[in-house]
Amino acid sequence: MEMTERFATAAHALSKLHEAVVKETLSEIERDGLIQRFEFCFEIMWKCGKDYLREVEGLDAASPKAVIRMLRDVQIFSDEDTVFALEMVDARNLTAHTYDETMAANLVEKIPAYERFMQAWYKKITEEYILK
Repeated sequence: MEMTERFATAAHALSKLHEAVVKETLSEIERDGLIQRFEFCFEIMWKCGKDYLREVEGLDAASPKAVIRMLRDVQIFSDEDTVFALEMVDARNLTAHTYDETMAANLVEKIPAYERFMQAWYKKITEEYILK
């Protein structure tokens, strides 16, 4: 997938996540949909980061955590951003491998902050991509 196409997909996914985040009350099915939208957004965002690193910085990384650390190395992320993004990786991995009500409830509480972070991440790499 080419960079501009990946960015367009990310923008659409982030807008769908935002729709779910701003909803005041969620049914159980809507909550599960919110979690899935988070999972999808995280997947597309780390792949955007991977593409950015390859095309703009000439770097290659194969995993979400490696991409996040490299984004810190090229100053897209601060140290604090990196810690937060790595927390998101762990949250995403939990949803992919286990599911229980407590985990789901805890994640739903964190998703608004994750969504804001991914929006800022998207903005930063698209602006940097345009500038370089």
